[in-house]
Amino acid sequence: MAGVKASQNLTRSNTPMKNDTTILPFRQSETIVDPLTELAREGARRMLAEALKAEADAFVASFADEKLDDGRQRIVRHGLGPERQIQTGIGALNVQRPKVRDRMAALDPAQKIRFTSNILPKWARRSVSLDALLPVLYLKGISTGDFQEALSAIMGSYAPNLSPSVISRLTAGWQAEYDAWARRDLSARNYVYIWADGVYLQARMEENAECMLVIIGATPEGKKELIGFQVGLRESSQSWHELLSDLKARGLSVAPKIAVGDGALGFWNALDKAFGSTKHQRCWVHKVKNVLNCFPKQMAAAVKSDLDDIQHAATKAEAKAAMDLFSEKYKQKYEKGVNCLTKDSDALLAFFDFPADHWGHLRTTNPIESVFATVRHRTVRTKGALSQKTAKLMVFTLIQAASKKWLRLNGRNQLPKVIEGITFNDGVEVIFDAPSRAA
Repeated sequence: MAGVKASQNLTRSNTPMKNDTTILPFRQSETIVDPLTELAREGARRMLAEALKAEADAFVASFADEKLDDGRQRIVRHGLGPERQIQTGIGALNVQRPKVRDRMAALDPAQKIRFTSNILPKWARRSVSLDALLPVLYLKGISTGDFQEALSAIMGSYAPNLSPSVISRLTAGWQAEYDAWARRDLSARNYVYIWADGVYLQARMEENAECMLVIIGATPEGKKELIGFQVGLRESSQSWHELLSDLKARGLSVAPKIAVGDGALGFWNALDKAFGSTKHQRCWVHKVKNVLNCFPKQMAAAVKSDLDDIQHAATKAEAKAAMDLFSEKYKQKYEKGVNCLTKDSDALLAFFDFPADHWGHLRTTNPIESVFATVRHRTVRTKGALSQKTAKLMVFTLIQAASKKWLRLNGRNQLPKVIEGITFNDGVEVIFDAPSRAA
C-alpha cells in the first residue's frame, strides 16, 4: 500500500501543474515579437548578404586576366568587413560588406584598384528609400524632433542613425539637390504644354504670406515635369517675369503651345512678354469656384451643373451656346457671376483647339493643386513658423516626390502633331484636301 502511494506521489510530482490564470503578462513595445516581421528581416538579411557576395565575385571576375609576375591573381576576395547595422523600411539589418584585395597595391600604391559596392556604399547607414521617406514624413506632419520616436514603430526600438542632427544634415543635402536642379541646362528641352499656379501657404508661415510660384511642363513624350519653382511675397507680374526670364536664360527657347493657369493677371502679362505666341487657357476649377462665390449657397448645385454643361460640351459651338444660356438665365439677378464667367470666355474654351484626348489635362491646374493640398495639411498640423528657406525646400522635395507618380498625358501620339502646328478643330485633326491638279 505504501508503495502505491509513493508511486502516485511520484506521478503527481512529474506532472506539470496546470496554469488556470487568465491574466496575460504585459510586454513593453520593444519586446513584442512578430514572427512574420522577424522572418522578413532574416530573409532580407540573407538576400542582402548573397547580393553583396555576388557583387564582389563579379568584380573579382572582371579582373580575372590581371596577373602578378608569379602568376597569381591580382584581384582576390579578402574576407568581410566589420558587422554594421543598416536601417531599412523593415527594420535594422546586421550585415558585413565583402572586402576585395589588390595584391599589386603593396608594390605600387598609386595603381591600386579599389572595390566600391553599389548596393552598400562604405559609409551607408540607411537605405536610399528610407532617406526618401524622411522629407515626406516631415510634410505629412511629423517634426524632425519626433522622427526617432515615430520611426521606431516601423524600424524597431530607438531607430538609430535617425537623430535630429542627422535630419539636419539631410536637409543640407536637399538644399544641394535644389541648387543643382535650379541651375540645370534647359537648352535641349521642349515643353508642349505648361501649367502655372501661385499658391499661398498662409498657415505657419512668416508674417508675410509666402507665395509659391510653380510651373509644370509636358514633354513631347507626354511626361509631366517640374520646370520652374520660386518663392515670392506676392503673385505679381514681376515675380512671374523673373521666373520665366530665368527659364529662358538657361536655354528654354521654344514657346509652349498653350499655358494653363488661373485668372491672376501677373502670370499672363509675364507670359506674353516671354512667350508671346503661347495661347491662354484658364483653369476651370478656379473659375467655377470664383463664379460660385457670386451666387447664394443654396444655388451652388444648379449653377455648377450649368457650368459643367459648358466645360464638358462636345464642341466649342455647343460650349458657347451653353455659355449664352447661362448668361440669359442668371444675368438679370446675378450679373456679377455672369460677368466673372463671360469675361474670360475665349481663354476658357481654348482647349477645343487641341486634341480631344488632352482636354482633361488642359482644363485644370490640378497637378499643382493636388501637391499643395498635402503641403497645406502639413503647415496646419505643426506649430511655429517655417522660414522661407525651409518652406521652399520642403515644398520642392514634396513636388519632386509627387512627380514620380504624375500620369502621362493621354493620346501621346498626338503631341508631335501639336508641335508641328497641325490644326485641330473641336479636338479633331483638320485634314486639308490637296489642291486638284489642272488637267
